[in-house]
Amino acid sequence: MADSDIKALTEALPGEDFETTAFTTPPPLAEATVAIVTTASLHHPDQDDFAVSDTGFRVLDDARRDYVTGHWSPNFDGSGFAADMNVVFPAHRLDELEERGVIGRVADRHLAYAGNQFDLSGVRLDSGPAGARLMRDDGVDVVLLTPV
Repeated sequence: MADSDIKALTEALPGEDFETTAFTTPPPLAEATVAIVTTASLHHPDQDDFAVSDTGFRVLDDARRDYVTGHWSPNFDGSGFAADMNVVFPAHRLDELEERGVIGRVADRHLAYAGNQFDLSGVRLDSGPAGARLMRDDGVDVVLLTPV
């Protein structure tokens, strides 16, 4: 399926309109715990790959760094990730920011979703709030979203 086909299928999809927007004021970045949430369908080799219409998430252990991508969209070019995972998942850049004192610390766990979804109700109503709870319970103050 070409990019033009995907654009034609999605151009009429309505955007979300929220009456109120949830927001909290995080601590200063130099004190904040930062996690990555990506839509690059990353997972560890021993975890299930993302299947079509899989709106769940995978918990990524920051200490392992053996991430693989399971993006099944024909429009996803995996060559950037293959050359340098930081293109879609800047874990090494966060390590550098922590070392320099720019951020307080890198979270122990991150989240990955499959971004190539047409029906986002499962993410909006189930896995999105569940992932947010996990991040909050882990003491994450700031999330770096890498939409792929």
